[in-house]
Amino acid sequence: MSVRSFGVEEELLLVAPETGQPRAVAGTVLQTLQHEVTASGGGPDGRGGGHEAADALESELQQQQMETNTRPCRSLDELDREVRRCRSWAADAAQRAGVQVAALATSPVSVEPTIMDKERYQEIADVFGLTAQEQLTCGCHVHVEISSEEEGVATLDRIRPWLPVLLALSANSPFWQGRDSAYASFRYQVWGRWPTSGPTPAFGSAANYRSTVEQMMLTDTALDTGMVYFDARLSEHYPTLEVRVADVCLHAADAVLVAALVRALVETEARNWRAGQPGPNQRVELLRLAAWRASRSGLDGVLLDPATFRPQSAANVANSLLEHVYDALSDAGDADAVAELLAAVLERGNGAAFQRGAYDKTRDMRSVVTGAAALTAG
Repeated sequence: MSVRSFGVEEELLLVAPETGQPRAVAGTVLQTLQHEVTASGGGPDGRGGGHEAADALESELQQQQMETNTRPCRSLDELDREVRRCRSWAADAAQRAGVQVAALATSPVSVEPTIMDKERYQEIADVFGLTAQEQLTCGCHVHVEISSEEEGVATLDRIRPWLPVLLALSANSPFWQGRDSAYASFRYQVWGRWPTSGPTPAFGSAANYRSTVEQMMLTDTALDTGMVYFDARLSEHYPTLEVRVADVCLHAADAVLVAALVRALVETEARNWRAGQPGPNQRVELLRLAAWRASRSGLDGVLLDPATFRPQSAANVANSLLEHVYDALSDAGDADAVAELLAAVLERGNGAAFQRGAYDKTRDMRSVVTGAAALTAG
């Protein structure tokens, strides 16, 4: 049985090793890497590895961050290798520019972000002011192959109530400008300032999805369709559904877990659509409450059950997601591995738990960053 391809994009902070302070050196990191590729004929060993690294690493909105992109993968093991390889490439490139990469969704240390010197990013900063200028956040985006836009939109409509669970599992941004935000994912709160962000109502058809996007563009609010920042959307450039709700995960294994759950959700709901089962029609107000709850407490409190929208323990809701997608996981050969990955994060805690634990031990935000950088590179 063929399984859907999937891939992961991760945004990482670039930080000073001594202070944990984010450094505005993304352009230098990427230029240095490109110069090395050109000079060596493909990489330090001359065998093309540098080309792969250069293709996998990109700049983002702020100069204190960069993005990694895995290749499309079919198996969990392949994706795990890709995520770790991309992180290793990013760490190596950053080190040659005198910095480290840290898989943190916001900076624990106070920072003044610096917009990348690219025309589109500068225009975003001019139009959206502090919303863009303060937007130093790092997410994890999962792409899953779809057969058509109709399948994609039918699946988008059906996965909506489960997206907050993915946010809770990935939550990795408790600190903001040197303070504890009281949220597990404050990134999600900051990201919510964009006028095009958040959960959506059910679209019902690909035509309605495209019509909605077109109407949004006619308002002259978003600069382009790349700024349609829904929690999940159709990709503009690939035949994929893109889930954007998650924080960048501190642990590579958690990024693999989130991606595996997303692929299984897409497969489960695509099957339900093909079988003619009606999709859920939760009001967007309830979806916003569920996302807020996941952002606030992560795995350390309650989440809203996607079936009832009543509070349940985070572990129970996470295991309900596992049960919901179990058949798709089993058919892909992923059920046992995903169950183990989920049990591990529920026992260990997410990135927010690690960050708060590190800070409680040292009372020093720098130690939070250096600990995260070590985990990212390792």
